[in-house]
Amino acid sequence: MVKTASTMKKLGTPAPDFKLTNVDGRIVGLDDFRDKPALLVIFMCNHCPFVKHVADGLTRLAMDYQPKGVAIVGINSNDAATHPHDSPEQMVHEAEARGYPFPYLYDESQEVAKAYGAACTPDIFLYDKSRRLVYRGQLDSSRPGNNIPVTGTDLRAALDAVLVGNPPPEKQIPSIGCNIKWRSGNEPAYYDPVGVK
Repeated sequence: MVKTASTMKKLGTPAPDFKLTNVDGRIVGLDDFRDKPALLVIFMCNHCPFVKHVADGLTRLAMDYQPKGVAIVGINSNDAATHPHDSPEQMVHEAEARGYPFPYLYDESQEVAKAYGAACTPDIFLYDKSRRLVYRGQLDSSRPGNNIPVTGTDLRAALDAVLVGNPPPEKQIPSIGCNIKWRSGNEPAYYDPVGVK
């Protein structure tokens, strides 16, 4: 398992547009959330041990913050040809099994992942009401095997700040996970096949 870190995209960057298919067949896009005070975009998948480790924590976080008006979307950009566990069909089962209360979208072209600068799963991007990037970093310090409980502390602090109009914490620690499974020849310029050891 190769660990890959978030690219830590520049804060203040606007949220790129997207229109992708949800597990229920609906097309979901950035404009669907225009009235929400915050938008949380999580690049994730089904098979990655880092995502599996935090998946139930993501469900809990969504249950806590969607009622407060936070829009949350999960996006899977992995190549299903090489990783069939991440196919749209398997995404339906995963969303049901985990009880994800947010849209879980498939980025077949991988262009949305590139636009966001996503590199790993999970890779987390939080945008404020004006859809400017205010947080990109880890959910919390928990990792598979380190015996730290999944609480979502870091992301929750950022969400709480954004919801009251305050800047999120200045210290933002990169998310770590498996690299996005790019199709051969489709790797973005920022892709680092070595990643973090």
